[in-house]
Amino acid sequence: MQPTTQTKPASSFRTDGVALDRAVHVSPGTGADLSLRSILAHCRSAFLGVALFSCIINLLMLTGPLFMMQIYDRVLTSGSIPTLIALLLLVTGLYIFYALFEVLRSRILIKAGEYLDQRLSPTVFQTILAQPLEGRSQERSSSLVRDMDTVRKFLSGTGPLAFFDMPWTPIFLAVIFVFHPVLGLIAAGGAAILLAIAIVSEFINRGLVDEASVLQARRSHMAGSSQKNAETARAMGMTGELERRWSEIASTYLQLNGRASNRTGVLSSVTKALRLFMQSAMLAAGAWLAILQEVSPGTIIAASIILSRALAPIELAVGNWRGFLAARQSSQRLKSLLKRPEHRATTALPAPCKTLRLSGVAVSPPASSAPTILGVDFTLNAGDALGILGPSGSGKSTLVRAMAGIWPTIRGDIRLDGAMLEHWDPDRLGPHIGYLPQSLDLFAGSIAQNIARLDPAASDGDIIEAAKLAGVHDLIVSLAEGYDTEIGEGGHILSVGQRQRIGLARALYGKPFLILLDEPNSNLDQAGEKALTKAIETMRSHGSIVVVVAHRPSAVEAVSHILMIDRGRQLVFDTKDRLNRTRETAAGLVTPVTAAAE
Repeated sequence: MQPTTQTKPASSFRTDGVALDRAVHVSPGTGADLSLRSILAHCRSAFLGVALFSCIINLLMLTGPLFMMQIYDRVLTSGSIPTLIALLLLVTGLYIFYALFEVLRSRILIKAGEYLDQRLSPTVFQTILAQPLEGRSQERSSSLVRDMDTVRKFLSGTGPLAFFDMPWTPIFLAVIFVFHPVLGLIAAGGAAILLAIAIVSEFINRGLVDEASVLQARRSHMAGSSQKNAETARAMGMTGELERRWSEIASTYLQLNGRASNRTGVLSSVTKALRLFMQSAMLAAGAWLAILQEVSPGTIIAASIILSRALAPIELAVGNWRGFLAARQSSQRLKSLLKRPEHRATTALPAPCKTLRLSGVAVSPPASSAPTILGVDFTLNAGDALGILGPSGSGKSTLVRAMAGIWPTIRGDIRLDGAMLEHWDPDRLGPHIGYLPQSLDLFAGSIAQNIARLDPAASDGDIIEAAKLAGVHDLIVSLAEGYDTEIGEGGHILSVGQRQRIGLARALYGKPFLILLDEPNSNLDQAGEKALTKAIETMRSHGSIVVVVAHRPSAVEAVSHILMIDRGRQLVFDTKDRLNRTRETAAGLVTPVTAAAE
């Protein structure tokens, strides 16, 4: 499925309504290439703009030292008030420009972070949806959004500024060497020590940050899972054990997080203390050289200020090193999880309206090598209805998922009007398929929105028609807000039976050609079962193909064909009438067919 992308015009990078220069424009992407590397590459011009502003800002940072030199070496010796005023006005203007460029540089990084989030979000969301379909861990899925936020926050923060300012450290050191070689050596030694501390930060924190990130994902996943199963946990006395497990994970996470924070704090404090000491050492060395009349008093102050600026990027890097490690690890996880095959553009096929054909279909659940469906083969025509019968664990739900295109086949193919499911664009095929899963969850929103499959352009008439087909219209209008009733996350304000009937209305919305119902009567009362039978008959009369997985005979009253499977293998496929006439079919397994459903 092609993600929706947005092209960012040059004017999108603004600061208080002022468009930034074209040089800091974030180039639009191609739309198809949505890897993290490609998105950052599209921000190249923005990063060049930040580098340009960093150059100007670091040059302006020389304002203070040069001003000090002029005050000590010219103003104090000459006693000229006009010179002092002129220097003060000049410095005021330069610092105003300094503040402006600092704001612009920060805003560019913030906008670059927002751009990354906007471009990456559709792909991340699609990957989250695809994870359970591919049998991947939900912990990894839930960490995707957090990883994206981590990268965006680091990119929008002060951490990247250290890397843009770092190349100026040797230049500032060279300026100090120009003042005097001794001062230059002191500054270079201090910079080398701080750089060594930054390297140490990399090695001692990398593993801790990674472990803490994994535990954080586990804690978040456990919180969501426990909340979803709160009723079961409360009723069956499981809250104590869940709390113990939660506390165990949280305790380990806090220990690792605390150790990483302590190490970062210690290194940051040492770095700050060392920088302050180096400034004092620079003043002492400058004073000694001034006594020897090798430097001027203004040079002492200027060298100390320039040293502070030279060491500032290294100190900032050490302070943000943990954030840098977290962002780097998050970006690596994003790269590995977002390595998805590019969706191939498909020709829009006509709406299916004739046949459903399965040929030698074999299906295995994602992340499993053992097939649960082997060699299923049948054909249904428009207006047919199929009841799939078999013991629990025989593969009925697996087969329905394959027919819905949720799980791929490992052998054979499934075709609608002669075209394999893989040839259809999922978004174009979706409206022609109605699916009621065995485990039903509704989305947060109104009843009407759920029936309409969240389609903002859905007409009220189509929504009401689907509800009437499912026999749930009267139930809905009896609610205080009717179709506009907000059902909450997962539809928790409704009973299980009500959710199932609304799920059936959603499956029937738009009168799709292929309707797949997995145990649709498992939570229905007698009235609901009658409505289900009537809905199947109505959809058959409209030319739809209906497939029903059932354990109870009432669900297959309106079907025309029966498929019996056991241990994933097809035992019987025939019309229901013929099977009822031949009671001994399949070694007495169907005697009659309705008995097999029981």
